[in-house]
Amino acid sequence: MKNVLYTVIFTGLLSLGAFMALSNALDIPDVYFSYETGECVKVVNYTDENFTCENYPRKFNHGWVMK
Repeated sequence: MKNVLYTVIFTGLLSLGAFMALSNALDIPDVYFSYETGECVKVVNYTDENFTCENYPRKFNHGWVMK
């Protein structure tokens, strides 16, 4: 009976951790850079924070565009 309880607790904690990691990853904005110049072209925000090319965050999804 103890093994079943430990398995349920472990599975619940593992699922909660995976959900939190996925939720955090989906909130990170996308920053697109020009392939030719290497400069920021556009920032796509997924939260209420308003990031731009002048003040993009420390962590972001990096994308390349042809401009």
